[in-house]
Amino acid sequence: MARVCFISRIRPDQIETYRARHAEVWPEMLDALHETGWRDYTLHLAPDGLLVGVVEVDDFDAAREAMAAREVNARWQAEMAELFGSDGPPDEGFVQLETVFDMDAQRAALGRG
Repeated sequence: MARVCFISRIRPDQIETYRARHAEVWPEMLDALHETGWRDYTLHLAPDGLLVGVVEVDDFDAAREAMAAREVNARWQAEMAELFGSDGPPDEGFVQLETVFDMDAQRAALGRG
């Protein structure tokens, strides 16, 4: 399993709406994420609208494709689109970040795991 980090951007004038919607994500959306392999998924929001997501998945591309095929995801993305500062479905605008440091991996390589 891999841990993936990605960023996106919420419009500053929509931050409170974004928070409110994520305080009560639709149960069917939560189920779809779980069923398509999203694990230990968290979102972190900076005051300026920078959104950082962290998720554990077997295959990030496959998990995204599986979600894209879900009807509930299409509805969720349509509802969320107005909150983002980009064109198109918000989940297609994620920028995946490169892992440059993994403390546990380095400790394990040194036999200190």
